[in-house]
Amino acid sequence: MIIVRTPFRVSFFGGGTDYPAWFHEQPGAVLATTIDKYCYISVRPLPPFFEHTSRIVWSQIEAVRDHAEIRHPAVREALAVLGIPGGVELHHQGDLPARTGIGSSSAFTVGVLHALYALQGQMVSKARLAREAIHLEQQRLKENVGSQDQVLAAFGGFNRVDFTADDAFQVTPVALRPDRLAALEHDLLLFFTGFSRNASEIAKAQVELTGHRGSELRRMYEMVEQAIAILDGTASLDEFGRLLDEGWRLKRSLTPIISTPRIDEIYAAALAAGALGGKLLGAGAGGFMVLFVRSEHQAAVRARLSSLLEVPFAFERAGSQIVFYEPGRGR
Repeated sequence: MIIVRTPFRVSFFGGGTDYPAWFHEQPGAVLATTIDKYCYISVRPLPPFFEHTSRIVWSQIEAVRDHAEIRHPAVREALAVLGIPGGVELHHQGDLPARTGIGSSSAFTVGVLHALYALQGQMVSKARLAREAIHLEQQRLKENVGSQDQVLAAFGGFNRVDFTADDAFQVTPVALRPDRLAALEHDLLLFFTGFSRNASEIAKAQVELTGHRGSELRRMYEMVEQAIAILDGTASLDEFGRLLDEGWRLKRSLTPIISTPRIDEIYAAALAAGALGGKLLGAGAGGFMVLFVRSEHQAAVRARLSSLLEVPFAFERAGSQIVFYEPGRGR
């Protein structure tokens, strides 16, 4: 039995510039962190005592005789890419639901690849996990996804990630003073606004408009450096919150399906109660919203958004990890 734990992420700035349609022409970068909410993948060889060869448990339960029959696309393609011949039993569990903007799909893909490599006795690098997850999602599955989620899930931590025209990426940890990092973590609140529509569909609309949104995307790219300068400085972190507000207003201008009247209402209510800024995570239209709120206003914001589920969180630094390893079990 092998169990892999892979973190979800909160992205602050630069989202949209991590799509190949953008960074093949212009530099792209994001500022984001992983959090202590995880996707868990357990896998073991399945003994040959059943009518089925493999069993895959996610929101559905699949019992198949051939890997090509697996309905979950990421699992099916990962098994094909790695050329695993025998039967497996693979289970997924997550701390947060899918389709909610916290990078769950890519965390799942990274976790599955990590677990299947470990099942074959291979300990691969975080960079390789990220590259192969990007390839699987973008090339084999033809998903309309960016490249930040896979990198962040694999590496973990609070990072700037740069993307270049040759499909390379560079991960630069953001090294903040412990008190500064703790203050930022304390000032961020995470609320669940409801399930979003399919992120790939929303992203497709955004990608199709990339060529017409150059000025907006360039500004979003510039915000990454601006945010890091705020964090590295000594001025009030309020400026980080206000920059989040600018970034969200810019992002929602990219296409009308990124936000909804309900999301706009929630965001306006949070600002009226004292939040300085925030954003909807992921592609948009629902899911989780992160807000920057100073201590003296947090009670008011929580009261104003009392109909929503708040999810306490902390930053994490480890990325995808094998937390249990006994590959011989289950044979």
